[in-house]
Amino acid sequence: MIEEARASGARVIGITAPAGYGKSTVLAEWAALEDRAVAWATVDRFDDDAAALLWLLASACSTISPSAARIVPEMRGVGASVLGRSAPLLAATLRRTATPFVLFVDDLHLADSLACRDALEIVLAGVPEGSQVVLASRHQQPHLARLRAIGAAHEIGVEDLRLGIDGARTIFDQAGVDVESDGLTAVVDRCEGWPTGIFLCALLSRAGGETLPLTGGVAFITDYLYRECVGQLSHEAQRFLRRTSVLEQLSGDVCDAVLEAGDSTARLRELESLNLFLIPLDRRRGWYRYHALFREFLLAELLAADPTEATDLNLRAATWFEANGFPAQAVEHLLAAGERDRSARLVAHLAMPTYHSGQVAVLDRWIAELGEPAVEGYPPLAILAAWKAALTGEAAEAERWVSALDRSELPSVSAEQRRAFDSVRRLLRAAMCADGPERALEDAGFALEHEPAWSPWRGPALYTYGSLCLLVGDAGSARRALTGAAATAMTTGNTAAAVFSQAELALLDVEDGAWRAAEEHVRVALGTVDANHMEGYGTTALALAVASRVSIQSGDVTKAERYLARAMRARVQCTYVLPFVSLKVRLQLAKAFVELGDPSSAIHLMREIRELIHRRPRLGLLREEAAVLQRRIERMSGWGGAIPLTPAELRLLPYLQTHLTIREIGTRLSISRNTVSSQLGSIYRKLDVTSRSDAVERAIAVGLLGE
Repeated sequence: MIEEARASGARVIGITAPAGYGKSTVLAEWAALEDRAVAWATVDRFDDDAAALLWLLASACSTISPSAARIVPEMRGVGASVLGRSAPLLAATLRRTATPFVLFVDDLHLADSLACRDALEIVLAGVPEGSQVVLASRHQQPHLARLRAIGAAHEIGVEDLRLGIDGARTIFDQAGVDVESDGLTAVVDRCEGWPTGIFLCALLSRAGGETLPLTGGVAFITDYLYRECVGQLSHEAQRFLRRTSVLEQLSGDVCDAVLEAGDSTARLRELESLNLFLIPLDRRRGWYRYHALFREFLLAELLAADPTEATDLNLRAATWFEANGFPAQAVEHLLAAGERDRSARLVAHLAMPTYHSGQVAVLDRWIAELGEPAVEGYPPLAILAAWKAALTGEAAEAERWVSALDRSELPSVSAEQRRAFDSVRRLLRAAMCADGPERALEDAGFALEHEPAWSPWRGPALYTYGSLCLLVGDAGSARRALTGAAATAMTTGNTAAAVFSQAELALLDVEDGAWRAAEEHVRVALGTVDANHMEGYGTTALALAVASRVSIQSGDVTKAERYLARAMRARVQCTYVLPFVSLKVRLQLAKAFVELGDPSSAIHLMREIRELIHRRPRLGLLREEAAVLQRRIERMSGWGGAIPLTPAELRLLPYLQTHLTIREIGTRLSISRNTVSSQLGSIYRKLDVTSRSDAVERAIAVGLLGE
C-alpha cells in the first residue's frame, strides 16, 4: 500500500477512513522508510482557521526548507489576506524547494472549515514534481476529486486499511496471545478488518476475557470491546479514565486538580504500561492524550452516568488551566461546562491579545459559542466584539453590537467600574464619528480623562483624540496626543494604536516637508507590523499608504509600488464604520497614484471617498482635503493607468486561485452568482486578461497576490 502510493507519482496522497483504522500508524511507517526529506504536522481543533493551518504547515516545512522557515511569521492575517498573500506565498516556497520531500499531515478533519479547505487547495498546487503531501483525515477530502481527475492524487481508503489474517496475527503476536487460525478468522470477520477492533480483541484475550459478542454491528462491537477492556481494570482505574476524559491533554498536575487527588502521575504511568490507548505527547512523558475514539467512548460513558459531574470536572479543569497560564484551554472547558458568565469574562480578558496575535477566527468562534445573550449580558465583551468588528471591516456587525451597547447597563458595579465602561464605550463612539468631529472629540476627551497610564485603552484614546484634533485643525494638540499614543500603545501592547499613531505622525511630517522624519515614523510603523505579523489587517493600510509616498519622494518607485499593492489589499477592511481612518487611507493612496502619474487609479479611489463621505458626511477638514485633491486630479492630463480593483473585487480575487465554481465563490462571500460573475468580468477587464489562470498570474506579477 505504502510502496504503491510512493510509486504512484501523485503529488497528493489522501488517506481517508473513520477512527481506529490506523491512519496515523500508516503515516509513521511511511515516514520511517522514506529516503526523501520528511516533514510532519498534526492538526488540532485550534488549527481550524486558515491562518493557523498555514502557520502549522509552514512550521512543519521549516525542517526541510530554510525558505519555509523564513516565511513562518508571514502565515498570519485576516480575511482575504490569508488566501491572497499567505497561502500563495507558502505555495511558491514549496514550489521552489530544491530537495524532494514528503509532508505528512495527520488529523486533517480537525481543520475542516471552508476557509481551511480553500487555503489548502492553494498550497497543494505548489507541491513540486518528485515531492508528495500525505493527508490523513476521518472525513472525505473534497480537494481529492479534482486532483484525481488530473492524475495528481492517489487515495487510500477503508478497504486498503482493513487487516487480513496476517495483519491480525501480527497484532495478536505483539500482544503475546496465541490464537488458533479459526479463532483469528472469526475475529477478522466480526471486526470487518477494523484494526482497533482487532487490537481490542487481542487485549481481551490476553486478559482472559470473551473475545467478541456474537451479534451487533461495528458501533456495537466498539462499545462492547471498550467496555470489556475497561472492565478488566480496577474500579478506581475505570473511574480515573472516565473522569479524566474531559481533558484533551493530560498531565499529572492537571489530573490531580480535576480529580482532587494526588496520585495521577503514577496512574498515568500505569495506564501507559498497560498499552491502554494513552499516547505520550513529549519525551519526558509529562503530557499525554487518549486515543480519540477511546476518549469519545469514555466521555460518552461519563455523560450518560452523571452529566453534572462532567460539568464540575470541566470547571476544575478551567480553573487549573487559567491559573497555570493556559487561558485559551480554560475558555474551552468553561464553554464545555456551559459556564457562560465566567467564559464571557475570560474571553473579554483574552480578546485584545488574541486579536493582536492574528487569531481572529478563534475570537469569532468563542463569541459565536457564547451566543449573543451572553455577550450582550457582559457589556465589556460586547464592546470588544464591536471593536473587533470595526477593525476587521464588518460594518453591519459593528453597528449591531453598538446598538446592543446603547441598550445595556452594568448591573451591581462600583462607580469606578461604571466610569471605565463608559470610557471605552464613548471611545468607540468617538472612533465611529457618526455625529461629527466636535461630538467625537468630547467622547475621546472623556476617555482620555478616565483611562489611566497602564490601561490598554490609553493608547487608542490618545490616538483617537489626536486624529480628531486634525479634523478640526488643531495640529499642535494632535501632534502631542499622537506622540503620546505611539509611546503608550507599545508599552501597553496595543499594536494597532501604535501603527496608526506612527502613520499619522509621518503624515504630519510629510505636510511639513520633513521627509526624513516621516521616513523614520514609517520605519517604526512597518517594523511593528512585521514584528507582530499584522499583514492584511486594515490597521496597516494607512502606514503602507504613507510608506509608498515616502518611497516615491526618495525615488524608489519599485518599493513604492510594493507598498501600494499591500495598502490596496489592506484597505478592504477600512469601511465607513471607522470613517476618518478609512478616508485618510484612500486620500493617501490617491495622492500616491497621482505622484506616480496614474490619475485613473486616483479617480477610482475618489469614487470610494465620495461613498464614504455620503455615509459619514461630517468629517471636518478631511472633506476639504478631498475636494482639493479632486480638483488637482481633474486638472491632470494624460488619463493613462489601470483602474484599480475595488475592495469587493479584491475580496474575490484570491478565490480565483482555487477551483471553486462561481456559485461556490458566491457562497463563500455571501453574494449572488450574478454579482460574482459581474465582479469577475470587471477583474478580467482591469487586469487585461481573459481567464482565471491568466488573472492569477497577472495579479501575482503586480503584487495583488502572494508577496
